[in-house]
Order: sequence, then C-alpha cells, then structure tokens
Amino acid sequence: MVDLFRLWFGAILRTCRTRHSLLLENLALRQQLVVWKRKHPKPRLGPLDELFWVVARRFWSRWREALFLVQPDTVVRWHQAGFRRYWAMLCKVRKRVGGGRRITKEIRALIFQMVAENPTWGAPRIHGELLMLGFEVSETTVSRWMKRAPRSPESAQRWLAFLRNHREVIAAMDFFTVPTLTFNLLYCLFVISHDRRRILHFNVTRHPTSSWIVQQLREAFPYASNPKFLILDHDAKYGYEVPAAVNSMKIAPVRTSIGCPWQNGIAERWVGSCRRELLDHVVALDERHLKRLVSDYISYYHDDRTHLGLSKQTPGSRALSSWSGRMISRPRLGGLHHRYERAA
Repeated sequence: MVDLFRLWFGAILRTCRTRHSLLLENLALRQQLVVWKRKHPKPRLGPLDELFWVVARRFWSRWREALFLVQPDTVVRWHQAGFRRYWAMLCKVRKRVGGGRRITKEIRALIFQMVAENPTWGAPRIHGELLMLGFEVSETTVSRWMKRAPRSPESAQRWLAFLRNHREVIAAMDFFTVPTLTFNLLYCLFVISHDRRRILHFNVTRHPTSSWIVQQLREAFPYASNPKFLILDHDAKYGYEVPAAVNSMKIAPVRTSIGCPWQNGIAERWVGSCRRELLDHVVALDERHLKRLVSDYISYYHDDRTHLGLSKQTPGSRALSSWSGRMISRPRLGGLHHRYERAA
C-alpha cells in the first residue's frame, strides 16, 4: 500500500513539472542506464560521465534527485578536482610562454645589466630604477627575470684573485685512517700547503694523542716562515692542547664547521687522490710499511703527478722535457703509475 501511494504521489508531482525539467530528468536517468549496461563487474563512470554530472550540477537545480550511481558529494569532488586541473594547466601554459605581459628585449637587457653591475641589489631596488626610467613593469616580473640573468664571470675572477693572493699564507691539516692486514687501524696525519699543494709533513701512528700531534706540528713548521692560518676540524683528538700550540707558533687556527668537510676541500681532495691512486690498490702490513708507501706516493705527487689546479704542473715544478730524444717510461709506486720523459 505504501509503495502504491508513493507511485501515485510521484506521478502527480511529475505532472506538475515543466517539460524542461522532465527532459533533464529523463536525460540523467538514461545516462545512468547506459553506465549500468556497460560490460563491467561494477559500473564505472568515465571522464565524460563525470563531466556530464559536473555540468548538470552547474545548470540544473534538481540534479540530486536523479542521481543514483554515486553520492552527490562525489560529484562535488569531481567539480573541485576539475577546477584544480584547469588552473594548473593554465598556469603551466602561462609559465611556458613567459607569463603575463611580455616585456621587451630592452627591459630584459637592462635588468641583466643592473644585476651584473649591482650584485647587492634586489628586485625592489631594480624595479624602482626601472620606474624612474619610465618603464612600466611589475616587481614580480623583475624578480622572475633576475633569476634568468647570466652569471657574471667577473665576481668569480675577483674571488679567485683573492684566493691566489692569500693562498701562500694558508695551510691545512687532517687525519685519515687506513686498515692493516691484521685489521688494525692506523691514523695518518698530514699538513698541506695551499699555494703549491705541497705536503709539508706526514706521519703515521696507532694512538694519536694531542701531545703527539703537537710534536708533528713542530716538525712541520720548524722555521720562522710559518703560515698565517691553519685550517683544521673539530676532531676530539686535538683537545685544547693543539689549538693552544698552534697559537703559540703565531698561527691562527681556523676551525671548520662540524660535519662540513668541504670547508677543508684541499686536504680532503688530497686524501681522495691518495686513496684512489695508492691505498685502494695495496694492503698495508704495519705502521712502517704504510709510512714507506705514503712517503713514496708523496714523492710521486710532488715531482711527477700533474695537478689540474696548478695549470697541469706539479707541486714541485717539474721541468719540461725536450722535443728530441727517445721516450722513456719510468715506473712509480711499484708500477702503479709511470712518468714519461725523453732521454737526453
């Protein structure tokens, strides 16, 4: 009885509706019927079906009453997702073409010139200068084009010149470890000069103490021609005694930040070279054996190995061979490396 009442009540309501509303309801029901007839275990709505209900929600106020396959909240989420995709695509297209109003080549060249000539200026300062010159451009546009400005090599050249003028007064020290054949651990201390990348001192020990390190520094700097700065890290082996001894030698200790080995880059690169060219190919037997191996490598490093940072020269200023004469290959480090020169 209740179902019959509902049927009659629905029929009466439909007779009161307009022809336009009935057509929209019929279209919505047919669309859902098409989805049900698809050959799938569970009816799935594709992109066109989602678009249909998004449009119906926009132009038909009674769309909820004809929806049976999904919840109305799902249609709302489809609409919001489509809105986000639309604006993401629009922003991507605008970014590809430059975004907003295109500026002239003259303004771009002027922005690049101001960035190169005034490295401390930001976008507000450059934007103000452009306004004073009569150019109508937004600060956001100036900021975006500042990021695309080519880097001026002059700043790098100035910094390189500064380093070249001060590298003869800078030295660095560091430790690295080497395991032996019997699985013991040896500690290698070295001091390197920044000007010619020369190894000023090297030694090996099983038990590095602060007093032992101080003695090595005295052997590394025995004369008055000490460097002005000595770069070292925060190794616990130094304690308070090593910095105090460095100060007593009238050398300013410069401590790198904790966990930042790149701040002692020259020393770290020498450790990498020593490992790749020697220690990765041999097994140290004991302390005496390792010291002899590394001493031979330092001789090879100073006199035979060309260095990229020294314009393909060696730290010991290797002499150029003459063009005439027979080519001779001299083995170094037991044949791991060779030196080539011409016989007189």
